Amino acid sequence: MTNKLDGVAVLVQVIEAGSFTLAAERMHLTRSAIGKVISRLEARLGVRLLHRTTRSHTLTEAGRIYYERCVRALAELDAGAAEVESGLAEPRGRLRVSVPIAFGHQCVAPVLFGLARQYPKLQIDISFSDRAVDLIEENIDLAVRIGELRDRTTLDARRLGTQYLSIGASPSYLARYGMPVSADDFAGHTAISYSSDGATSKWRILREDGGEQELQITRQLSLDDVQAIADAGIAGLGLVYLPCWLLERHVAAGHLVAVRERCGVRPQAIHVVWPKTPYLPSKTRCAIDALSVEIPKLKIG
Repeated sequence: MTNKLDGVAVLVQVIEAGSFTLAAERMHLTRSAIGKVISRLEARLGVRLLHRTTRSHTLTEAGRIYYERCVRALAELDAGAAEVESGLAEPRGRLRVSVPIAFGHQCVAPVLFGLARQYPKLQIDISFSDRAVDLIEENIDLAVRIGELRDRTTLDARRLGTQYLSIGASPSYLARYGMPVSADDFAGHTAISYSSDGATSKWRILREDGGEQELQITRQLSLDDVQAIADAGIAGLGLVYLPCWLLERHVAAGHLVAVRERCGVRPQAIHVVWPKTPYLPSKTRCAIDALSVEIPKLKIG
């Protein structure tokens, strides 16, 4: 049985990676080693699996049939391992997690730190990025996402809460320029805006009649990190448009004052997501469960 599995994982990696070179990088082998494994596999089976040229390779008909069977066999092995592992009493192994930068630092990381204390055999790798990572391509076990989910065909998800936006400013800023009351009052104020990839977000608020209105406000600073926006607001440089969970922390500390609460027109859902699988390893399940219990306690909305 061991001999029958030799080379199977390498063949699958070569096809999925699209080249011997990329497969070698993913498997931490040399390109020549990958080529030798494929050649030995072909010799053992007595058929050619790949048409190879100097620039590319394609599956032969026999190779296509064998590859499809190999993919199913490896999936069954992974499912079996996950099913066995999911029954273990204590989560263990490496858990790779991707989280948004500010929300990850403030809300998610403390929950994962608690898991690390609770389960000494669990190794947690946390990556802080506002980029929507490809969980399957980048080998991520789970991620926290804020906003619309676009890849539900390959991912499962559990909702953690809703992010609302509020407007705030430092006490010193309001002492100098006054508290804006009506929507028209904002025209005389300065904004610290969120900007990403050259596009600056607009400030839209809900009116009392349920409609929405874009605020006409001078933008002096544009930053691509919400914590940096909060810092600039604390420094008295202008009004800030921040998630409630972040603004409220600084309001409680006396650094900022809430000017308008939960006024954003498009609240965003917060989810934890993970690749679809028949069996969730206990390490992934315990993290999902912990986030589902602890994040709502933070009153993120």
